[in-house]
Amino acid sequence: MNFSLWWMFTYYFRSVIKWFLRKTTGLCELQRICYGEVAGAPRIKKVESCLYMSKSHQIKQLIQHLNSISDSNGFFGPNHKNVLNGAVKVVLLVKEIDPKIHFQFVKSFEICVKQIWGYRQLIAEVERLRTTSYDSENLEHENKLNNLWMNLKPEEKLEGRITKQWQEIGFQGEDPKTDFRGMGLLGLENLLFFASVHRSAAQHVLSHSYHPKHGYCFAIVGINLTSLAWSLLKEGSAKTYVYNNCINIPSITLFHHFYSYLFYEFDRFWMECRPKNIMEFSNIKNKFENNIRSSLQDSNTDFRIGVTVNYV
Repeated sequence: MNFSLWWMFTYYFRSVIKWFLRKTTGLCELQRICYGEVAGAPRIKKVESCLYMSKSHQIKQLIQHLNSISDSNGFFGPNHKNVLNGAVKVVLLVKEIDPKIHFQFVKSFEICVKQIWGYRQLIAEVERLRTTSYDSENLEHENKLNNLWMNLKPEEKLEGRITKQWQEIGFQGEDPKTDFRGMGLLGLENLLFFASVHRSAAQHVLSHSYHPKHGYCFAIVGINLTSLAWSLLKEGSAKTYVYNNCINIPSITLFHHFYSYLFYEFDRFWMECRPKNIMEFSNIKNKFENNIRSSLQDSNTDFRIGVTVNYV
């Protein structure tokens, strides 16, 4: 059987199963998912897939509308409630669902819509930070850079704006701004969040970076991990983390927590590998990335700093 015939058979078989379940249970596929799947990533991923595979013209239009709104950072704006209510009404109408009877479905489905298009809006928000260049003439940027130093080296005062001291926290030269070129302001904000919110963890990681044999450049590795976190977010692998850790609206703060977990766990993995020198960085990073991707494939996976993997 060639691929096209196999695909047609699979599609037809799936349609028959859906029709049979609708007739026997009186519930559409979205209802069966919301009632039958565990809250979080297991439920939201299946709702998302179901919506995008829908043959309904109204639902296809709805998806295009929500995509456009979230890409322009408007999904959680002043009209958020109207947008959300409108999306739910379309699905209730198309699927012929009585909200008075299936009020629990309405609540569960609303959460899914928030998460799905909140995630899409989060990608747009993170991308804006990534494409914002560090500007040494911008006082806000400079204050964030100074705060990074103060959180990592609270007992040591900077001698000046351009100084070799920056190398103590893992920058390559005397002026850190040149190291942010690849990830823009996002790299700095990730580092600052890790250093300030997860301060003890960041200090623990920084101490490892000074190891005489297995040490590494803290800030440079951190910026590399910003690139990894961004890739996982953009391609959708990070949905497992976001959907399992967000109660309401996915935010940039949640992305920073995700990054912080990656940095903490990469350091643990690096020290366990006991590399001979920094030249092993690419190989170890690739192994670490493969481990993370493998974990994220399981919709029940949840990450916590200090714990490798929890299962919800």
